[in-house]
Amino acid sequence: MAAARKAILYRMVMPTHTCPYGLKAKDLLRRQGYEVDDRWLRTREETDAFKAEHGVKTTPQTFVGGERVGGYDDLRRFFGKHVPDPKATSYRPVAALFAMTALMALAASQAVYATPLTMRAAEWFVAFSMAVLALLKLQNVESFATMFLNYDLLAKRWVPYSYVYPFAEALAGVLMIAGVARWASVPIALFIGGIGTVSVIKAVYIDRRELKCACVGGSSNVPLGFLSLTENLMMIGMAVWMVVS
Repeated sequence: MAAARKAILYRMVMPTHTCPYGLKAKDLLRRQGYEVDDRWLRTREETDAFKAEHGVKTTPQTFVGGERVGGYDDLRRFFGKHVPDPKATSYRPVAALFAMTALMALAASQAVYATPLTMRAAEWFVAFSMAVLALLKLQNVESFATMFLNYDLLAKRWVPYSYVYPFAEALAGVLMIAGVARWASVPIALFIGGIGTVSVIKAVYIDRRELKCACVGGSSNVPLGFLSLTENLMMIGMAVWMVVS
């Protein structure tokens, strides 16, 4: 039987702080079949001394075969695993949001009508999506407004609209979930959805600008484009459906 491969891991384990990346590095090493010599850095002084000795700026640090591999991201690369770029654009946040709101709508329909496949489930999907998207924007309205001003046509002309938008979307979404006050939810959805649609089309498909979308908040890396347009078209479609139904 082959001897287990060995690694030495230095990580911070202090009374008030345990480094999460140290825990992830230890778990990764074990899952890769390594026996881990887990060495704790128990104080700030001990941690600083370790960094100075090895000429590194961060911990944890992993050593394999007497050679330093590096921190957690370096360890992932060492094992040939993907290391996400925190600045890279991705549709994943919006895709995850829509998947979750779709499941919520199906669950609500099952609870109320004893079947997930109803027209009300489709309505709830749009309304839940609006409410959750608004929630993400409302976490940091200032950050959302700054990103929104890059492309929304009305906000560029009247800056306060960039602050009003998340509240308007939240109100329309909640009213649509409840199925009440259509006199308010329908015009709000048509207004903000219409302006949003025109703004995205102009910025992305006419001006060919590469921007990040503020749809899931001001700190996202979601590209402005198809999914951003979908959000606005969903609001318009929901409003029209509520009128004709």
